[in-house]
Amino acid sequence: MTSEPWTGDACSLVDAYRDGTVSPDEALDATLDAIESSDLNAFSFVDTEAAKRAAHTADVALPFGGVPVGIKELDQVRGWPFTYASLVFRDDVAKIDSTQVQRLRGAGAVLVGQTTASEFGFINCTNTLLHGTTRNPWNPTKTPGGSSGGSAAAVAGGILPIASGGDGGGSIRIPAGFTGLFGLKSTFGRIPKGPYAHQPPLTVVIGCLSRSVRDTARWFDVCNGFDARDTLSLPRVEGWEAGLDGFDLVGKRAVISIDLGSAFVDPVQTTLLIERAEQLIKVAGLHRVDVVVEIPEGGLEWSLANLVGLTGLLGSRYPDCLDDLTFEIQYVLDAAMKGFTIQGAGAAEVFRIVVNERMADIFEQVDFIFAATNPDVAFGAQGPLATTVGGVDLIAEYGMARALSNNGALTIPANLTGNPAITIPSGTVDGLPIGLQVIGRHHEEQLLLDLARIAEREFPWPLTVPTSGVRSTKG
Repeated sequence: MTSEPWTGDACSLVDAYRDGTVSPDEALDATLDAIESSDLNAFSFVDTEAAKRAAHTADVALPFGGVPVGIKELDQVRGWPFTYASLVFRDDVAKIDSTQVQRLRGAGAVLVGQTTASEFGFINCTNTLLHGTTRNPWNPTKTPGGSSGGSAAAVAGGILPIASGGDGGGSIRIPAGFTGLFGLKSTFGRIPKGPYAHQPPLTVVIGCLSRSVRDTARWFDVCNGFDARDTLSLPRVEGWEAGLDGFDLVGKRAVISIDLGSAFVDPVQTTLLIERAEQLIKVAGLHRVDVVVEIPEGGLEWSLANLVGLTGLLGSRYPDCLDDLTFEIQYVLDAAMKGFTIQGAGAAEVFRIVVNERMADIFEQVDFIFAATNPDVAFGAQGPLATTVGGVDLIAEYGMARALSNNGALTIPANLTGNPAITIPSGTVDGLPIGLQVIGRHHEEQLLLDLARIAEREFPWPLTVPTSGVRSTKG
């Protein structure tokens, strides 16, 4: 074992533990050194001593036995900061482990520290007043996306093999797409959000950012399953990893709609993603069909609906806390305080019904929708949010609200409807990764994983950012 952190996937690290190639102590030491020396700003808190104790006593017979794992700072780990990535809550500490964290501990994971997120998980750029700017390992001047930006930067940047994420409007898929990782947004309710689960606006799911399909499958083996503290969680499904490559996809119907009929997507990226989608359809034996995909854009409705929960969270702290909030949060709160919160929540519910109906119509005719994950490659690490796509100034053409909402226009629909969706690394534009998003039917995540597995095999992709001297293996 060298002093470098493991740059294979999490499953191969467990295999290396079991055959004696490396020990959990050595792997953790290398991870801690990498965190200390990294300029990505991917971690907001590191629990060094607890991680060392866990590594030293790790049971490598467990699914993630001894694997260094990062936990997104919007999740709860007992005794760790619980700040919502906001100055407003800078002094708060979690009193509980979330259900997901409890299950990861039970599977032997070594919880190293907290990865950075965007404030309250609201935007696709991880740059906060509390923690500063998190950077994309492919190009440090660019963002790794958000809200799970720290997790994406840490995993793609070779610091640790896997980390948790959450996806309420694309917050797993967007950063995975920007950093060349696999990111599965599951069917709503697949992994419980409790204890003390916040349900509205019924868009948020949790999961991971990973370097391989099998890592994601193993994560779901460990974390999925009903919990009474989240009454909307789904019954347990077994065999995610063991079942990989076990589904016959031949003849399944697929439609390619890179912009989902409403988003603005860079033309160069569009051409490349259509080519990759056509290749994947061919090698998987899918049947391409022509179906009209016109899913209406509703970023503004989604934002206003989420403000109901945010205004409740801030409570009496608002408006005195205004100076402690980032510009984007101030912008949307200003809309809410002008009387749009209830109106926005109502509009979002109407919009959800419209999208549900449209998505259901489409999935009566197809099994998969192929689309872009992001409108363009990653933008500047410090923001502002992208408002130019393919050289077109969206503010000048369509106004500020439409320009800003385009950032999540490709990912939000699956959150509103609860459909599973995965992003698959699919090449680069200007040296930055792009992701192909595949949306599937409810409860059919395992078909998406098998499709991603075919793409992983047929179109190999580096597990970490390609750099001189970095070794990478799937084991």
